[in-house]
Amino acid sequence: MSLPKPVMRGLLAKRLRFHLPIAFGVAITTALLYKFAVTEPRKKAYANFYKHYDAVKEFKAMREAGIFESVRPAGK
Repeated sequence: MSLPKPVMRGLLAKRLRFHLPIAFGVAITTALLYKFAVTEPRKKAYANFYKHYDAVKEFKAMREAGIFESVRPAGK
């Protein structure tokens, strides 16, 4: 008893018809999950931070702490 020959003709097309929709589905699901789990909360966090951020106040605090070499502390 011999083994039957494998069917090679059209094998790639047959496998692509099965795997391509699955690959697209996984890719789209991953992209949507990343968008709503990472990107949107990050955008909200940045918006909230900059809503209350005062750059001048932050600059003055860093200047007083002596972080900048080229800027003298106020009052000197």
